[in-house]
Amino acid sequence: MAEKICELCLSPDLGGLELYMMRASRYIGESCISVINEKGKLKSYYEGTPYRYVALTRSGLLLSWINARRLARLIDEEKIDVVHLHWTKDLPLAIMAKLFSKRKPHVIQSRHMTMTRFKNDFYHRFLYKNTDMMLAVTRQVKSQIEKFVPAEIRPRVEVLYIGAEQPEMITDEEKKARREQSGLGESFCVGIVGRIEPPKGQHLVLEAVQKLRGENIDAKALIVGHAMDETYLQKLQSEYREIGIFTGFTREAQTLMQLCDVVVLATEKETFGLVLIEAMMCGVCVVASRSGGPLEIIDDGENGLLFNTFDSDDLADKLAQLFADGTLRARFAEAGRAKALEKFESQKQFERMSKIFGELQK
Repeated sequence: MAEKICELCLSPDLGGLELYMMRASRYIGESCISVINEKGKLKSYYEGTPYRYVALTRSGLLLSWINARRLARLIDEEKIDVVHLHWTKDLPLAIMAKLFSKRKPHVIQSRHMTMTRFKNDFYHRFLYKNTDMMLAVTRQVKSQIEKFVPAEIRPRVEVLYIGAEQPEMITDEEKKARREQSGLGESFCVGIVGRIEPPKGQHLVLEAVQKLRGENIDAKALIVGHAMDETYLQKLQSEYREIGIFTGFTREAQTLMQLCDVVVLATEKETFGLVLIEAMMCGVCVVASRSGGPLEIIDDGENGLLFNTFDSDDLADKLAQLFADGTLRARFAEAGRAKALEKFESQKQFERMSKIFGELQK
């Protein structure tokens, strides 16, 4: 591991990307200082903890220049060896801070999002020529980087999956009690975890559960997450009040996953799919859209099922199959947990990250 690491993420939101950055900083420990958004949701995960952080306000061109100077001073004062960023919009800040600083640290970007267009203009050539490494969260993202970033300016690219931590498992008695408290009872529970907004596909899960009920299956949907689109949330709550249970924001997502019979990832274009790995770690059967990151997580018919993207009829068919065959559901859950522990366990991925960072210092 390099001596000192700066984990950088000025994203105002709170999702898999932001939480991964926070977990990376905690894994690194005392040799890490985080730089986060003063007004971002991530800040609550640092306040009152021993983990060191600096909060910046992100707004406007002038402030971006000032932030770059502040980050450069931090790099020099803290003797930072590596700036590890996660939010693509922070790449210009990291590069400018590197150039302003005396230490000239390595800049490593974890690429969490897909890349869909060529980066051959002057601006992107400047950024990537000054980037030392890109960590793609999937093989698909790595291939996109290699396709759209010209070879002569492309930094070294490695695949580093986002790992999930092993959850604290709850007892069958607690599971039963919490299901009763939440209104699930003995219903077949289909869960979806993530920010509530149309691209995440909560409406697809609710439509599919409604279709199950039309086939006389006692099913309910557990919708876990905070609303990014209040209008969308209110519409869902109004249309599906009898079958949808909305938890709002929670820090115990993996506990709530354990109340579910199936967890669904219904996003139209999911780059990775950390929620799937977290559910698999919990020993819960998973179903996901047949596109993007889930294709590298789920082996269809072996440790879960894939459904046609944004097709609630196909999703309902897959859920009906799992409802009818509890043995199959349990087999998928067991195989999914085994794969998650073997390939996507957080400690293993962070150990590989440490090795990569250390190699840069040689």
